[in-house]
Amino acid sequence: MRSQNWSGCVLFLITTAIIVQAVPRIVDLSHKQNNDSITWPGNPPYQFTVLDRGFYDSAWLENNHFAMPEHMGTHIDAPAHSVQGTWRTDQIPMEKLYGPGVIIDVKSKVENNPDYRVSVADLLTWEKKNGKMPRHAIVVMNSGWSSRYPNKSLVFGTSTPTDVSTFHFPGWHEDTVKWLINKRQVNAVGVDTPSTDYGQTTNYPCHVIMGENDVVGIENVANLDKVPENGSTIYLPVLNIFDGSGGPARVFATFDDESNKNDPRCNPDQLQALCRLIRKKIIS
Repeated sequence: MRSQNWSGCVLFLITTAIIVQAVPRIVDLSHKQNNDSITWPGNPPYQFTVLDRGFYDSAWLENNHFAMPEHMGTHIDAPAHSVQGTWRTDQIPMEKLYGPGVIIDVKSKVENNPDYRVSVADLLTWEKKNGKMPRHAIVVMNSGWSSRYPNKSLVFGTSTPTDVSTFHFPGWHEDTVKWLINKRQVNAVGVDTPSTDYGQTTNYPCHVIMGENDVVGIENVANLDKVPENGSTIYLPVLNIFDGSGGPARVFATFDDESNKNDPRCNPDQLQALCRLIRKKIIS
């Protein structure tokens, strides 16, 4: 009987340790949608109206109405956003809306060059450090630009944020996007800036290439410094808008947090000590 109790104790403790340590960390990669949300010049502003907020027959009720452009704040671009006849928002297969997270850190590159475009060399540097990029990845540029959000002048890199010709912010180079599509079959390409194409573009080649190849775009991504360059899974839960060209998304990432191993609640050494103590009590 003691042996059975001891075995059950060990099984319980080991299972508990595995469960606790297996809980992934979750990071919100989206900006809040509100009156400060960034959108392209010419789009209408965010609108939020309280319809009900109070007690009705002793029961509390809240009900609101909001209106916003599809391409505002943290959002995705459906392929149809830039290429006629391709997937609209509600037509994007679910398996295209998540994948291994690949974060390309170019913060040092943009310090003195706000018009920087992520190069194939940047991708090869990432692969030299992390190994070959997994297929069907969600690849996101981390330029540090999200720290400027929601200041329009800082985000668009100009004192005249209504004049598109004056924009200066980093993005992707079209050759790099082609490489990601042809060599690594990515699901999505994203940025922490307002556009996957850099600010000074006039023809938006990255948008077109991605649209032609049914690759989702992600813009105004937040909190990328809180996610490892490799080893996460990124999800793009966009609103299922019928006939849409994109839509707001509560983008988030999950990954195993190594720091949890130092959490006293799941410390293996303490669990082993507890096992020894219980065994001693059972035997005695």
